[in-house]
Amino acid sequence: MILLAPLMALTVADVAARSLFNKPIPGTFELSEYMLAVMVLLGAAYTQQVKGHVAVDFFTGRCSPRAQAVLRALTGAASLLVVGIVVWQGAVLGFAEKSVSDQLRIPQWPFRMLVAAGGLLLWLELALDLIDSVRNVLGGSRWTR
Repeated sequence: MILLAPLMALTVADVAARSLFNKPIPGTFELSEYMLAVMVLLGAAYTQQVKGHVAVDFFTGRCSPRAQAVLRALTGAASLLVVGIVVWQGAVLGFAEKSVSDQLRIPQWPFRMLVAAGGLLLWLELALDLIDSVRNVLGGSRWTR
C-alpha cells in the first residue's frame, strides 16, 4: 500500500499538468502500470492469508464439514498446481526479459520477476491452507495461524 499514495499523487499531478498547462508528465502511464503491478502481484498472498479472495459457497455450504474440508483440499491442491505453473513460467520469462519501457527506459525484467515472487508467496499460503484442510479431513485438530 506504500505505492498507492505516490500513484495517486502522480496521477493527480499528471491530470493537473495536462489540464492547466497542456504539458503532461512524461512516463506517468508507465510508472502507474509498474506500481499497480507491484501492488497486485505482491498483494495476492496477503489476500489469501486473510481469506479476502472471492469465494462462492453455494454448493459447499450445504455439505458436511468433512466434505467441505475434502473439497477445500482438492481445490487447494489444484490451486497449488496452477500457481506453481505461474511461478515457474514467471521466473522463466523474467530471466529471459531484456526489453525496457518506451519512455523512461525502465528494465521490465524486475516486474516480470514479480510474477514469480508474488506467485511463490501465494503458493506458500495455499500450501499452508492445504495442510490445514488435510488435517481437517483426517480428523485432526484445526491448525491455527
